[in-house]
Amino acid sequence: MKHSVQIRAWQKQDAQALASIANNRKIWNNVRDQLPNPYTVMDALQWMNHIKDHHPVQNLAILYNGIVAGNIGCKLQEDVYRKSIEIGYFVGEEFWGRGIASAAIELFVQHLVHHFQPIRIYAEVFAHNQSSMKALQKNGFFLESIRRKAAIKNNEIVDDYVWVKFV
Repeated sequence: MKHSVQIRAWQKQDAQALASIANNRKIWNNVRDQLPNPYTVMDALQWMNHIKDHHPVQNLAILYNGIVAGNIGCKLQEDVYRKSIEIGYFVGEEFWGRGIASAAIELFVQHLVHHFQPIRIYAEVFAHNQSSMKALQKNGFFLESIRRKAAIKNNEIVDDYVWVKFV
């Protein structure tokens, strides 16, 4: 049986599911520090309120067989970089290893191309997150650069891998 991955706008009733997924140190170890840790239902509701006015939608729930499994979103760049879009995503630990991130990236790239007409879509991945790099590579992203000692995560200086797709 083929499993179904979809992306859709966040809904307030998703707050508990998002909090359950995002309140995981293993997720937090792979994202930027701006994601609260611990992550509460109130954090989820505040974030959903913050993003609700973005049109077209820039942050979407990842659904796996109809169940909230993660988040995928983007940061539109400005000025001379206005045709570049940075993406970021996470999938709940219980859903790891099922190709969900890869499928969500494919759908989200289609969403971005349709709504924003970017030239360049990229993701920055910490050196230790090999699964994320594989998901990007499966979607036609290539390793553009490794920014040595570019980030500090958990008080450790880490390399940042920049993966790019031209569309």
